[in-house]
Amino acid sequence: MSKFTPLTESLYRYLWSSIDREPELLRQLRHETAELPLARMQIAPDQGQFMALLAQISGARNILEIGTFTGYSALALALVMPMDGRIVCCDVSREWTDIARRYWEQAEVGDKIQLRLQPALQTLDELLSEEGEASFDMAFIDADKENYRNYFEGCLKLLRPGGLMLVDNVLWGGSVIDDDKNDVDTVAIRELNAALTNDQRIALAMLPVGDGLTLAVKR
Repeated sequence: MSKFTPLTESLYRYLWSSIDREPELLRQLRHETAELPLARMQIAPDQGQFMALLAQISGARNILEIGTFTGYSALALALVMPMDGRIVCCDVSREWTDIARRYWEQAEVGDKIQLRLQPALQTLDELLSEEGEASFDMAFIDADKENYRNYFEGCLKLLRPGGLMLVDNVLWGGSVIDDDKNDVDTVAIRELNAALTNDQRIALAMLPVGDGLTLAVKR
């Protein structure tokens, strides 16, 4: 048997149908977001379910999200967190996050989510000053790729030892192995991937989930 099974569209449909436990509000949010011009920015439902499982396994109570868009990943996480759990969401778009807020309130998890509408690097600095290092259990990075390295470093400071970092889009549609692709975003992702390979501050894995998902546990 092959060690690698190509994930065709039909096989992906089978995969998702085999694990689909998507709550109705998440499904509605996903369908509404699919009508937006930038719908490709939303994570796939299987990734959302996987991330929620990781949050449950790790017992995360304090989560940091860099890039919230219309709130699918934050909602998936908030739904499985304990009542005293907290997610700090960083974004710069009121238009997108207004959609997110609507669904968070419908799901009655709005009290768990703190949205900060400003550049994420500014929020990371503020959190470090307000709460100090090692104050978060989990972080998810899915924002502008040019700043991925800066986001990673900021989140790593804020993660406790044993905390989990998730980085999205690390395969970037295959562009990371295309020598003809040298735009700012592609180069930034390549550089982060290369840097993490030998980073002894973390335990590391990369999974072909969605557009590629890196998992890093802070040592």
